[in-house]
Amino acid sequence: MRRLGLLFGAVLFAVLVIAQTLPQQPAQNLDYFCPMDPDVRSAVPGKCPRCGMTLRLGIPDQIEYPLDITLAPRVPKPGERLDFTFRIRDPRKNTPVTKFETVHEKLFHLFVVSQDLDYFVHDHPVPQPGGVFTYSATLPKRGLYRILGDYYPTGGIPQLTERTIIVPGGHLETAKLSPDLAPQHAANMDVELVTEPAQPLAGFKTLMFFRVKPAEGLEQYIGAWGHMLAASDDLVDMIHTHPFLADGGPQIQFNMIFPRARTYRLWVQFQRKGVVNTAVFTVPVQELK
Repeated sequence: MRRLGLLFGAVLFAVLVIAQTLPQQPAQNLDYFCPMDPDVRSAVPGKCPRCGMTLRLGIPDQIEYPLDITLAPRVPKPGERLDFTFRIRDPRKNTPVTKFETVHEKLFHLFVVSQDLDYFVHDHPVPQPGGVFTYSATLPKRGLYRILGDYYPTGGIPQLTERTIIVPGGHLETAKLSPDLAPQHAANMDVELVTEPAQPLAGFKTLMFFRVKPAEGLEQYIGAWGHMLAASDDLVDMIHTHPFLADGGPQIQFNMIFPRARTYRLWVQFQRKGVVNTAVFTVPVQELK
């Protein structure tokens, strides 16, 4: 037995020596991910089952691409037309970005929310030559507005960039929101929200089940079964997200991690028979005790 042990050890040593002399093959990174939903991973190339985007190989650098906004007139007035011009810069070269990836059928998603969270817009600026985007709106009242730009520079990663504009003359104060999770009637459907847990907690996953009625005629809206924007009452947090589970049926599930213990207003959008429905809920989020 002792001789067999010595013989086995000698053979193992020889194998190790030979293995070290053979050319080493570089390890391959087979970690494909979705640029829009980074938690979606795959060992093989393909499409994201959640949003349909092409999976990319490897994890890119988390680089922020600055967004510049020009207004005309420079001093906005309530109730009057305001023209926006958006330009995105490549931070590595400080040059304009001229190429963008299509995300949910659009190159640029724009959200505008007033400080009292009563005014909400989800729209899509028009691409112009040279990577410029333009958009026109009429802001209804004085005060602060938060702008959220959602765009994907080619060669970079998807961006969610927040900016602030002010229509002079208003009072800059945090909105006072009361919880409202009652079923909502939208353009041509009713929308009910059930959360799990019933009391959302900051920093923990909240499952959000939106139940629509009637579900007959439900359609994808700009490439997804739904879109949701969540904004905290102080407008510090703005989160644009899409369904985690949806199949065209009456229940659409979003997963959300609220970053802080605040009151959040949610705008959720579904399309039925060509009509976009926007339902609004107000959700209180508490700290874990």
